[in-house]
Amino acid sequence: MSLPSTRRKARQLLVQALYQWQLSGSDLHSIEAEFFVDNDMRKVDTDYFRELLHGIPGKLTEIDAAYAGHLDRKSKDLDPVSRALLRIGCYELCFRIDVPYKVAINEAVNLAKTFGPTDAYKYINGILDKVAIEKRAVEVKAEQRR
Repeated sequence: MSLPSTRRKARQLLVQALYQWQLSGSDLHSIEAEFFVDNDMRKVDTDYFRELLHGIPGKLTEIDAAYAGHLDRKSKDLDPVSRALLRIGCYELCFRIDVPYKVAINEAVNLAKTFGPTDAYKYINGILDKVAIEKRAVEVKAEQRR
């Protein structure tokens, strides 16, 4: 079981790796190797980093479809950081049921505050809230009853 702090660090690096992938189109294995060389990975959930780094591009159509209907613009018009954050959050909401929906949203929001443009965190929060209602309806309803 990984610690929340190691998972958080994996997400921080993942935003940067996905950003690089989106802009450069570099091979994912090359990006992964570069991140393992350039960063101290001892406090990173490396399995999680690898899973999402390869899993998000592998399920890109499904992930992008999960949030696209909630956008007020086309996905291609999003800044690359916001797009990466939405993809991470949607991957977790769609494929990592072990990650509570509130954690997936909060982590993306916090990363948006660090890496995203001004007020991007509000936009990310609104979109992922809607995705959670669709993809995690039972969990969201159970939480609302508390």
